[in-house]
Amino acid sequence: MLSKKIEEALNAQINAEMWSAYLYLSMAAYCHANGRPGIGSWYEVQFQEEQDHAKILFNYVISRNGHVKLEPIAAVPTEWKGLLDLFENTLRHEQKVTGLINKLVALTVEENDYATQSMLKWFIDEQVQEEEAAQTIIDNLNMIEDNGYGQYMLDKELGARTYQKAAPLSNV
Repeated sequence: MLSKKIEEALNAQINAEMWSAYLYLSMAAYCHANGRPGIGSWYEVQFQEEQDHAKILFNYVISRNGHVKLEPIAAVPTEWKGLLDLFENTLRHEQKVTGLINKLVALTVEENDYATQSMLKWFIDEQVQEEEAAQTIIDNLNMIEDNGYGQYMLDKELGARTYQKAAPLSNV
């Protein structure tokens, strides 16, 4: 059974993951509207992954006899200065999510909730990958600068990404 503090924190994280999904869908729309369909597709995969993250937490709360309380999702940005600004915002957002996960883990330590600590390990590893992916794209954008052909190739490369259901949901 979850403590009240852990249950509330996990519910807040569910909301944060849904906000992240909404943000990435907004970023996808921005890319599609600005002639970057491959990058738009990349963000659509991000959108699906964030929904998976929320569902993992949702399932976990339910499995521990907790109550999921869904809250309204706050508005997200809809405009950026360009691709570099878009991905710099992505990296900052992922770093913020990493901080949220770290606070959750710290709370589980404080509450001696080893089961939730174990579940959150997957999120810790996932955040390392998320930050690395955003940083790599930023590095690539800095390298190609305003080179249209380089941007075209990056759009094609990122557009090849496909959605894969998160491992914790593979048996669901």
